[in-house]
Amino acid sequence: MSTEDENGSSVLRRTAEYQPPVSWRTWLIGRPLPTADAPHQTIGKFVGLAVFASDALSSTAYATQEILFILAFAGTVAFGYAFPISVAIVGLLLIVTLSYEQVIHAYPNGGGAYVVARDNLGELPALVAGAALLTDYILTVAVSVSAGVAQITSAYPDLFPYRVAVSVGLVLLVMVVNLRGVRESGAAFAIPSYFFLGMMFLTVGTGLYRQLTGSLGAVANPPPLETTVVQAITPFLILRAFSSGTAALTGVEAISNGITAFREPRSRNAGITLLWMGGILGTLFLCITFLAVAIGVVPSEAETAISQLARTVFQGQGLLYLGVIVATTLILIMATNTSFAGFPRLSALLAEDAFLPRQLAFRGSRLVYSRGIMALAGIASLLIILFGASVTALIPLYAIGVFLSFTLAQAGMARRWRNSGRLSTSEELDSKGEPLRYDPRWRLKMIANGFGAACTGVVMLVFAITKFADGAWIVLLLMPALVAAFLYIQRHYRSLAAALSLEDYGAMPPVARHRVIMPVSGVHRGTLAALRYARDLSDDVTAVHVSMDPDEAKRLQRKWEQWGDGVRLVILDSPYRLLLEPLVDYIGEIADQRQPNETITIVVPQFVSRRWWNGWLHTQAAIMLRLALLFKPGVVITDVPYQVE
Repeated sequence: MSTEDENGSSVLRRTAEYQPPVSWRTWLIGRPLPTADAPHQTIGKFVGLAVFASDALSSTAYATQEILFILAFAGTVAFGYAFPISVAIVGLLLIVTLSYEQVIHAYPNGGGAYVVARDNLGELPALVAGAALLTDYILTVAVSVSAGVAQITSAYPDLFPYRVAVSVGLVLLVMVVNLRGVRESGAAFAIPSYFFLGMMFLTVGTGLYRQLTGSLGAVANPPPLETTVVQAITPFLILRAFSSGTAALTGVEAISNGITAFREPRSRNAGITLLWMGGILGTLFLCITFLAVAIGVVPSEAETAISQLARTVFQGQGLLYLGVIVATTLILIMATNTSFAGFPRLSALLAEDAFLPRQLAFRGSRLVYSRGIMALAGIASLLIILFGASVTALIPLYAIGVFLSFTLAQAGMARRWRNSGRLSTSEELDSKGEPLRYDPRWRLKMIANGFGAACTGVVMLVFAITKFADGAWIVLLLMPALVAAFLYIQRHYRSLAAALSLEDYGAMPPVARHRVIMPVSGVHRGTLAALRYARDLSDDVTAVHVSMDPDEAKRLQRKWEQWGDGVRLVILDSPYRLLLEPLVDYIGEIADQRQPNETITIVVPQFVSRRWWNGWLHTQAAIMLRLALLFKPGVVITDVPYQVE
């Protein structure tokens, strides 16, 4: 503890000795961590791949199937277009990956598209990017868990009617794991992530070998084609299939949002992890699509494409097939961890900028943004319930936000390189990320990012048009609503700051008069304790009793004359047996007539039982009165507790 310094400062500083006790929370999420432990909660590249890339890697489990679902409208003959479509999607993946690798080095404190847009494009584009990313993170949880449960129901169809309950339960499980902290959740999710990669490379490797040797064959007993053939193969159909397949790119931006979770040098570690993720994702996606077309996979809600591929490659539902199903289910559920790592960090950035409630910027006991984690779990669970845990129903809502954030991030980086080219070789400008300096390759980088922004912008428009009637309109309405909410919250915080500002405030005016009103329900020890406190505050004290029983009022009056020490008592008769309303009306009438600089204090006697559950046996009138008078100007409410057994 520090005392007054040489200059006579009256500011004292000490470290609180209180330590949180062991409780059920300790058992559930672990012991509280001090702030000094924050540098030790960072992660390396291998764990980072499991934490931040699981969403992108898991999309290989359903992206191919979503392409086939759309092509099925033209019949199985259209499935031959699936592989060329996947090649185009991987080309787009390459562009986006290289762009975000630049973002990571330019903005080492994280924030991704939101920070890039805020720094280079302005407030409104940044809010659009923030709304798009938050929407994407929420949908990632809903889609990934629903897809994971679909894998389970493919192997065990009897569980199909319970898919919603199972999905919500899994979301809550992942929430609890993430509340334990970044390092612990990363360690927990690393094994399932690498198990999935091992099983998928074994599957596609075996499948490609058998395809080359001519022993692969076709899917045995495929599920019936659920889609009715209704149209010919048209450019619009191909674009719809392409937009559905771009779900494979979701999660690519997550590493750029969570750079601060990596060990130093964090930009280098995050950049390497991003390149690993892009290479693995592109390879698996191409191989799965090629094999799915080769063996004649039929898109179905009853059995997933991965299930059909695995039982064909491994010739039945043996141990290796079950390994693929288990691994895919785990990675799809673990994919939600990407959102649970990214959503709280992004919402904290928005909260620090006053666009979301300030509480979201506070770290919890395990040095994670606990409120953001719980908010994400709640909203995603609601979506799963509303859409019946159907991946196909949720997918149309999915990728618009992703590609909108891609577009804004790359447009922002293109403008950053343009600004860099305008500087002299010795000039330096402040930036939200790394200081902006002249880059001799600024033209090349600007063209590359500008081309990427154009590509992802076109994909976003294609997705919005082709998926509009399937549900994309919901997202197109939701994001402007979120931006409006951000601006409303910011306006509130700004008006609050202006109202509380001490600039040009001057001295606090003295209190000219202090009047005390004390509601009493009876005359007892608690009443007398409150009366003694009230008389210490002011000589102008009025006790008020709301009477619903004339006989009871007479008894109270007699006791007050004996114990009230000469303080005046006002009895309010309540013919309709109302307690709170007459009292609030009486106090409001006095408050409306108060003099300038007059303060009215309501002293509320409140007896408190030592056993908290006994509080449910009482009316809690003090709490209701506080809530009723909270917004009354010039009125101060003070509880005087009296502890009883």
